[in-house]
Amino acid sequence: MTATASSTKPKKILDGPKAPAFVQTMKALIYPFKSLEVNCQKYGDIFSGKSIGFPSFVMLSNPQAIEQVFTADPDLFEIGKGNFTVKPLLGENSLVLLDGKEHKKTRKLLMPPFHGERMKSYGQIICDTTEKAIANWEINKHFIVRKYTQEISLRVIVKAVFGIDRGEKYESLIELITSWLDIFNSPLKSFFLALPWLQKDLGLLTPWGRFLQERKLIYDILAEEINERRNNPELLGEDILSLMLSVRDEDGEPMRDEEIQDELMTMLFGGHETTASSLAWAFYWIHSLPEVKEKLMEELNAIADFSDTNAIAKLPYLSAVVAETLRISPVLLFTFGRRLKEPWEMMGYRFEAGTMFVPCIYLTHYREDIYPEPHKFKPERFLEKQFSPYEYFPFGGGNRRCLGYAFALFEMKLVLATVLSQVELKLLEQRPVTSSRRGITFSPSGGVKMSLVRNCSR
Repeated sequence: MTATASSTKPKKILDGPKAPAFVQTMKALIYPFKSLEVNCQKYGDIFSGKSIGFPSFVMLSNPQAIEQVFTADPDLFEIGKGNFTVKPLLGENSLVLLDGKEHKKTRKLLMPPFHGERMKSYGQIICDTTEKAIANWEINKHFIVRKYTQEISLRVIVKAVFGIDRGEKYESLIELITSWLDIFNSPLKSFFLALPWLQKDLGLLTPWGRFLQERKLIYDILAEEINERRNNPELLGEDILSLMLSVRDEDGEPMRDEEIQDELMTMLFGGHETTASSLAWAFYWIHSLPEVKEKLMEELNAIADFSDTNAIAKLPYLSAVVAETLRISPVLLFTFGRRLKEPWEMMGYRFEAGTMFVPCIYLTHYREDIYPEPHKFKPERFLEKQFSPYEYFPFGGGNRRCLGYAFALFEMKLVLATVLSQVELKLLEQRPVTSSRRGITFSPSGGVKMSLVRNCSR
């Protein structure tokens, strides 16, 4: 590991808000988008900041700076321990909390299910799950889109992880995870995840007490399933849990039960919560802009074989709609922070050990020099230009890019194509929908209200 060599050239002085950490934290929690925009306008696309419980950080929306951080030697940074806010959700053995050799080893073990032919085998599962979810929609009756996109994405990931889609255990797990994540479904309740001093177990009548109780129930189900399959090898199949039970590292060692449990939680959370919100946003944008819907329907109606899920996933305008949704309505405002282990020079600045770099997805995706008219939903921009991974990174970047990003894109495209080809929907929102904090993610406020106009037949 080698940091950038020092030079005699004077270093630039980094600027940023001077308010106390508590004030900056409250502004970020209460006005997350506005506070970022104000700071960026005032201090530029590289600015410093403070937050309760975190080291001093540097917010980045400069693509050159982001490239240097994403492509630097990973050993220059400590990443896992710096992202302790997700530990209550994902567990201390989660991939996102690991560093160094442990992170590299675990990532390699978990990568196969989310790439190549194994991932493509989930195509029919996604389509079938979507059809079941929309089968009960009634004409002229309104519904909340996000409720159904969460049901679809959760059932898909549980099927992928466990290989089951029915039975008492399956339904209990679906119900528990939904209830568990709904505990922090408002901006105010989300403060419990952002502020560690609020995380006190005062019983089931408090959000944190209920959160811990329901998390234990989920872990109990995971432990039971792991033990059952360890003791009955004939139950092992093609699902992700079976793969995790059968893999061995370079020393021939299997994954420990605690590791498997935390990785399962990471997949169950990361594999559905963000996708559910992104899908809800996609339905909103498609139905709020008639010209977008018209172009998309023209492309979908031209499909000769709707059972070819791989061909659907390659449709150019559908892919552009999904990409623009992830740009304009990011469900995460930042990538995971990277904390320096030693002094480092970058973009003319010198940073001391302990500095946390935070590449900002939101600010970068709204740069007018990269995305003209950034507040407009324009899928065409992704047909006209290919953006670098430092200009467009909804799934993070470098060695920390989301392991399931290809799975998420595949699922979003198939869900949209399945729904739009079978039903005609109407948007019921009377005013523009805004982003609202939901735990550590952001979701369309109110979940997007729609109604079924008619069923369509192919």
